[in-house]
Amino acid sequence: MGPIGEDARWEIFYSFKLYLAQTFPLIHANLQLDVVNTHGLVYTWGGSNATLKPTLLMAHQDVVPVADSTLDAWTHPPFSGFFDGKFVWGRGAKDCKDQLFAIMDSVELLIDAGFKPQRTIILSFGFDEEISGRQGAGHLAPYLLKKYGKDSISAIIDEGAGISSIWGSSFATPGVAEKGYVDVEIVVRMSGGHSSIPPAHNGIGVMSELITLIESHPYEPRLSSENPILGLLQCGASYSPDFPPKLRKLLASRPERNSLKKDKLALEASKESLAAKYLMTTSAAVDLIQGGVKVNALPERTSAIVNHRVNVGEHPSDVKAKLGRLAKEVAAKYNLTVHAFDGAKEIPASITLQALKTELEPAPVTPTAINPISAYSVLSGTTRALYGKDVVMAPGMTTGNTDTRFYWQLSRNIFRFGPGWDSEDEGLGNIHTVDERASAKGHVLATRWFSLFIRNMDETDLL
Repeated sequence: MGPIGEDARWEIFYSFKLYLAQTFPLIHANLQLDVVNTHGLVYTWGGSNATLKPTLLMAHQDVVPVADSTLDAWTHPPFSGFFDGKFVWGRGAKDCKDQLFAIMDSVELLIDAGFKPQRTIILSFGFDEEISGRQGAGHLAPYLLKKYGKDSISAIIDEGAGISSIWGSSFATPGVAEKGYVDVEIVVRMSGGHSSIPPAHNGIGVMSELITLIESHPYEPRLSSENPILGLLQCGASYSPDFPPKLRKLLASRPERNSLKKDKLALEASKESLAAKYLMTTSAAVDLIQGGVKVNALPERTSAIVNHRVNVGEHPSDVKAKLGRLAKEVAAKYNLTVHAFDGAKEIPASITLQALKTELEPAPVTPTAINPISAYSVLSGTTRALYGKDVVMAPGMTTGNTDTRFYWQLSRNIFRFGPGWDSEDEGLGNIHTVDERASAKGHVLATRWFSLFIRNMDETDLL
């Protein structure tokens, strides 16, 4: 998108801000609202005890677009917010207006009930999470860091994994880590000319060969000791009646230290599904490609961008090293020069690799010890108090990234968690696709969860 103030697509957030003011009058009468970078919203409910670190609740205002070609496939118009008595239908209903409004509803209700917090409560709402968050959270986090300082927040809750049925049990799996990220642009430069006199291999052919090589050398599943999915497997082995016997056996024999050998546990666990596999595997997806300008002209420049989500325990530098090796293998075959991540300008007869500005290491892993009392134990207690002791708490992770990538310096306790659970409608609610919807029951329970979590955090002085 273009700059704020120039691109008209940003203007809708003025209307949304007005809607929030009209819908939540008690919040706007009692909380301080600071606007950051035009559309970022920070609500502060000051606590009576300044020695307690604040609690920070997050969500994002923006949604992904709806393709015109899919409009007739929606059960209800995607921006109608249609409520059928059970679900709210529409783009952003689940991702993540559900969470944003649960937070706002809980605070509005607490104010109405006369609750006065000891611990300051901060609400931080970005507005471009779906396009990497640099204008929203990228400005909100530095604003809060300047105001409060490093490690100044007791706990952060943002969108993320929720509660679902796994191995015959109900698991709440708040995300306590995130994978790393790196987009790599590959450019193949080769001689052009008239297409009626083609060489044996042109730039598009060479790029295709390199892409095929990348796809034929996938990353292997690997569970490092810090990967929270290892904790999830351990909880499954302890509490789930349907936990696979082979996984149980491999888990029991897993070496205590990380090893360079094939990870038999990760290889077996990854067989459950692609989604499960990529919780413990670096992914590589060629998502963009461009080459040639005319049907009768040989391509002089062919480019592709490969998206990587980097496994916990690995690094973007590992991705770069591997791509560099594969590029050199193809380049040697066609007598091309390779410039791999050295900042060199493109030259004829070459393959150039560069990482785009989105590069990100895997997130610091949030502690999950419960003794002595911790943010994780408060989150766990809140969840089981609401849903019952049959819900098993386990550390989790998702394959994508959230706005929390900008908040690492503010707290060691960052949780990506969607606490609203409708057992009859588990899953992601068709986010990013046709017929996105949010369960009304799940939303009410999310509101109750945030209300309870705020009060539970308020009652402990150990954080």
